[in-house]
Amino acid sequence: MKTNTISALSRLLAGIGAAALVVSLFVPLWRIELDAPQYPEGLALQIFPHKLGGDVEIINGLNHYIGMQTLHAENFIEFTVLPYIISFFALLFASVALLGKRKWLNTVFFTFVVFGVVAMVDFWRWEYNYGHELDPNAAIKVPGMAYQPPLIGFKQLLNFGAYSIPDTGGWLFLLAGALLLAAVLKEGGFFKRFSKKRTVPAAVSALLIVVLSGCGPKGPEPIAYNSDKCDHCRMSIADPRFAAEMMTVKGRVYKFDDLSCLISYMGEHPEPAAKSTWVATYGGDHALIATDHAVFVKAEKFNSPMRGNLAACADGTEAQALAAEKEGTVVNWNELVKEP
Repeated sequence: MKTNTISALSRLLAGIGAAALVVSLFVPLWRIELDAPQYPEGLALQIFPHKLGGDVEIINGLNHYIGMQTLHAENFIEFTVLPYIISFFALLFASVALLGKRKWLNTVFFTFVVFGVVAMVDFWRWEYNYGHELDPNAAIKVPGMAYQPPLIGFKQLLNFGAYSIPDTGGWLFLLAGALLLAAVLKEGGFFKRFSKKRTVPAAVSALLIVVLSGCGPKGPEPIAYNSDKCDHCRMSIADPRFAAEMMTVKGRVYKFDDLSCLISYMGEHPEPAAKSTWVATYGGDHALIATDHAVFVKAEKFNSPMRGNLAACADGTEAQALAAEKEGTVVNWNELVKEP
C-alpha cells in the first residue's frame, strides 16, 4: 500500500536538485555562439539569469549594420524576474526534500515542467522578434532575409554560423529536472518492473543501446550536387566522385568539390576544429565515408575539379586496382593531411 511519504533516496535527489538550481543563479544559463571567417575564434553571447555576458558590444555593433535590435539587459523583464523564479523553485525542491510528501513531489515536478515549457516558448518569441523586427534604414538589407537564431542547435545566418546550446546553468537546470523526474518515477513504482532478475539485463541492454546510439558520431549531410557550393573555392559541387565534407565540433557542416579543397581548408582554418571528415568514394554509388576508413589513390589521370587528383576507395583491394588502372599511388589519410 502506498503512503504519502517518499523514500530517503527521493528526498536526496530533490535536495541535490535544489542545490543545482542555486548554483545556476550564478553561472550563464544559455549561450549563442557566432562563427565567421572574419572572427576565427568566434563570438559568444552568454545569457545569465540576471544579465548578458560575452561579446555583447561586438555583436551589437554587427547587428547595427543589418538593422537588428541592440541587446541591453534592462530591456528584458526576464532578467528582473528570472532570479526570483529560480530561487522559488530551489525552495520548492528543498521543501520536497524536507517534507518528504508524495503529492508535493508530484506538484512541484509538474509546475517545474510547465515553467520549463513556458520559458522556452518565451525564449523562442524573443529570438523571433529579435531576428524579424529589422530597421528598414539599415546599411545592409537582404530582401526576405530574417536573422532569427536557432532555439537549439545550428543555423546559418548569411556568413555567420549560429550555434545555440545550454550553458553551465542550463545543464544544471536540466539536471535538477531529471533528478526530480527520477524521484517521481521511483515513487510511482516505475523501477519495480526491473526488479526481477530476468528483466534487469534486458533493461540494461536497452538503455545501453539508446545511450550509444545517441552518443555516436553524426553521419554526413547529403550533398546537393550542382547546387551546393564548395566552402573553399566557392565552385559548384558537380562531380560526386571527388566530393568531401567536414563537420566541426559545434555541428557546422562544410562541403567541398575536391578532396584537396578539404585538406587546404583544414590547413588554413585551424578554427573551427573538425570533428568528422568524409569523402565520396570514386566508384559505386559515391557514398560518403569517413576519411580515416578510406584508402586514397593519387594519380594525374583523375583530372579532378580543382586538380587535387585524389580519389577515395572503401578498401585497400579496390585502391590497389584503381592505382594500377590510373598509374597512381596508394596513400592514407594521415599522409595526405601531413603533406605541406
